[in-house]
Amino acid sequence: MIHIVKRRLLFAALLIDLATPGIAQQPSIGLQFDPARSTAEITLNATFHTVHGKFLAQPGEVRFDPGSRQISGEIVFDATSGKTDNDSRDHKMHKDVLESARFPRITFRPDRVEGKIAESGPSTAQVHGLFGLHGSEHELTIPVEVRFESDHWTASAHFSIPYVKWGLKNPSNLFLHVADSVEVEFHGEGKLGAP
Repeated sequence: MIHIVKRRLLFAALLIDLATPGIAQQPSIGLQFDPARSTAEITLNATFHTVHGKFLAQPGEVRFDPGSRQISGEIVFDATSGKTDNDSRDHKMHKDVLESARFPRITFRPDRVEGKIAESGPSTAQVHGLFGLHGSEHELTIPVEVRFESDHWTASAHFSIPYVKWGLKNPSNLFLHVADSVEVEFHGEGKLGAP
């Protein structure tokens, strides 16, 4: 009798699971980056002016599991590609601050998403992960706006990087004061990969 009851309960649970298309049944989603359409623009406040620059993305992919809200993979930017439209300033940035010859990659390795992501249209979420800069990784949670449309996705985010706190040199001198944090405006775009 107990075996019959157990079998009926198991069968009922299976029917409920099959009849309810819950989050757990959704396949993981692959977000492939298009380097030609993915950039990180920086803004750095300094005495008498504001510095603007841009870094270029490298090919890559992250995978998002809607059920567990886990995300894996790596977003990579080429540290050596950074430009601020001033050759002298760029040389100093690469040689003294980023040391991009030694540390040519800027990375973000996401691990979880907080917030609901819609299957199509816009969503806003917090993405937690490890931000790699100058040979070290630091925990960071980034507010991200993402949009899924058919086989295409876009994402944007604005966040601050406390580069001096993270061990990089502040390029300030006697006549020029530079902020200890840099503002980053990220834009990512690409194809949605097959589950």
